Amino acid sequence: MKVNMYISGAVRQFSYWFAHGTLGYPILEGIDYTDSTMKEESSFVEQAFAIFMNNLELDKDGSVINYKYCEQRAAQYIRSYFEAGYTVQPPLESWETELYPVSKESYAK
Repeated sequence: MKVNMYISGAVRQFSYWFAHGTLGYPILEGIDYTDSTMKEESSFVEQAFAIFMNNLELDKDGSVINYKYCEQRAAQYIRSYFEAGYTVQPPLESWETELYPVSKESYAK
């Protein structure tokens, strides 16, 4: 089984906006998260992608139904990472921040 085109498109769009520093407007306006921090503290990138993916919902046809919400949750996390006084509302739940392992079999291919 392969990831469907809607999930692929959502991840592509999120990745593009993330890399260009235009993710989550207006939540991240004025926050330069694409500077050297991305390389030096890349765990925040991993966590933002996990939050985006863990929130992703599909309809019965496999279309993504909540892209903007997923982007917003990831952007809230990024802002809280860079701005100590910012509070994510509602607070992130443990299932949103879960980092899932890659299967051993996928490394063999």
